[in-house]
Amino acid sequence: MVLAAAVLEEAAQAATGSREMPNTFMETEKQITDFVNNLKQAAGANLECIALFGSAASGEFHADYSDINILCVLRELSAPVLASLAPAIAGWTKSKFPAPLIFSHTELEQSTDVFAIEMLDIRQRHRILHGEDIFTGINVPMDRHRVQLEHNLRTKLLTLRQSYVQAVGDDKRVRRLMLDSISTFSTLFRHTLIAIGEQPATGKADNIKRLAARAKFDPGIFLKLLQVRERAANENEIEVAAAFAKYLDGINTVIQAVDAL
Repeated sequence: MVLAAAVLEEAAQAATGSREMPNTFMETEKQITDFVNNLKQAAGANLECIALFGSAASGEFHADYSDINILCVLRELSAPVLASLAPAIAGWTKSKFPAPLIFSHTELEQSTDVFAIEMLDIRQRHRILHGEDIFTGINVPMDRHRVQLEHNLRTKLLTLRQSYVQAVGDDKRVRRLMLDSISTFSTLFRHTLIAIGEQPATGKADNIKRLAARAKFDPGIFLKLLQVRERAANENEIEVAAAFAKYLDGINTVIQAVDAL
């Protein structure tokens, strides 16, 4: 992928093959508990913390689209330590869940400047599965946050264009392209509100409406895509050519607003 951003979100969503997810997040709770127990047994006292982050921790999990994202913090992190975790992680990924992100405590603290968006998200919205909560005290440099925000918006737009030119003429693929990317853009739109000094709302739809009013773009297609993901609308209701044009226009408008900060 040209200019792919080397960020936590992409690492957490690395390709794991076609996945048959449970119908609801609650159905995965036992699998998560079993995985945590296996990690605890494998790492012992070296395991400092395990946290759930992303949509599964924020109440916006959708079985058809969302991943179960887990972050592990270890006191000492070496090749032998990673090898000792491999059997537990293999059992987890066999169920088509993404492998957990693995940090040392020091590395986590040193990464906030390059992963400002992700670390701010994790600090604000996570669930501790094991150990102490070491995330609430993380210091995120907001000057780096704005730079990463514009970088991620522009990178995702480039990727969106690459995918679109390969899917033109196939309405189903274009709809899927928008449905698969709306969550990422919703996250970046929420961070745009943060960057301009506003306190974001809890829900994605509310944040899109607020940013649309502030930046002056039509939020309709973004809201419709969220409704489809929530199974409150049919994706076939989306008229692809006009919808994608408005989708691109909205993203471009937000990028210009961030660039002007």
